[in-house]
Amino acid sequence: MLLRKIGLLFGMMFSFHGVTADTLPDRDALLGHELKRLHASEVVNLRERYAGKPLLFVNTASRCGFTGQFEGLEALHQEYKDRGLMVAGFPSNSFRQEEADEADTAAVCFVNFGVSFDMFSPIIVRGRDAHPLFQELARQSSAPKWNFYKYLIDRDGRVVASFPSTTKPDSPALRKAIEALLK
Repeated sequence: MLLRKIGLLFGMMFSFHGVTADTLPDRDALLGHELKRLHASEVVNLRERYAGKPLLFVNTASRCGFTGQFEGLEALHQEYKDRGLMVAGFPSNSFRQEEADEADTAAVCFVNFGVSFDMFSPIIVRGRDAHPLFQELARQSSAPKWNFYKYLIDRDGRVVASFPSTTKPDSPALRKAIEALLK
């Protein structure tokens, strides 16, 4: 009986804050990985790089109708980096629109669009073979439905908003969510 009351009290505390066991972030699943930078030998420990920081994670592709969003993502990065927002791109061929050669992917990002935010080597972002990072994003929100799906993540590793590919980086809804996250 006492355990039940404690459990009920614990459940009310979490539901009061809008948090349930299903939405609590799994920090290991989200950031407990090392990923190679795009077309580089450097490996990044995601926990060391991103823990405790507001994040915008985006799955990307080099041959997609939304590839032009790299320009807007770079603008967001430049505008918000001094306020702490970290932007990271995760190329993927999950929708069959990524270059086969990583050097070509890097050229699209770095040469064509001048991307200076973190970009990583291609990973799978959908399905049962999705990288654990994207499995956790899907668990907290939803799996990306296409390239350039955007996840806004708070300092505690919780997905606070996600935006479809059709949401441009300069959209008022995305900017409003970023501003709220940075307060």
